[in-house]
Amino acid sequence: MIRTDKLAGLIVERGMSQTGVAKALGMHPKTFYAKMHKGVFDSDEIQKMISLLSIDDPLAIFFAVQ
Repeated sequence: MIRTDKLAGLIVERGMSQTGVAKALGMHPKTFYAKMHKGVFDSDEIQKMISLLSIDDPLAIFFAVQ
């Protein structure tokens, strides 16, 4: 399960917006918001976000057990 709360916080920490991340991933912001709501991203999107947001510990966000 993706920790969308941590992901959203990290987006803000990096001075970005969810709309900006959506555009960087090549998707419409509504699609990004829907994926955040469901907590589901595909592996390519996860890899791009790890790079884009310089995520040091992706396991804590993208592969967290709640």
